[in-house]
Amino acid sequence: MKIICCKEHAELAIDIIVDEFETAPVVELLTEKDELSTTCEYCNEAGVYKVSNI
Repeated sequence: MKIICCKEHAELAIDIIVDEFETAPVVELLTEKDELSTTCEYCNEAGVYKVSNI
């Protein structure tokens, strides 16, 4: 599972991964290329982080 999120929703995305998979999430900064085309899954702001369980 991966979640793209803005800075404001990063903590929420981390909590979701921890709750669902009971493991530490992998948090990565998106590249400039990814940021331009990706929005936060919880709002319409630009995505800044990719939070995943992989």
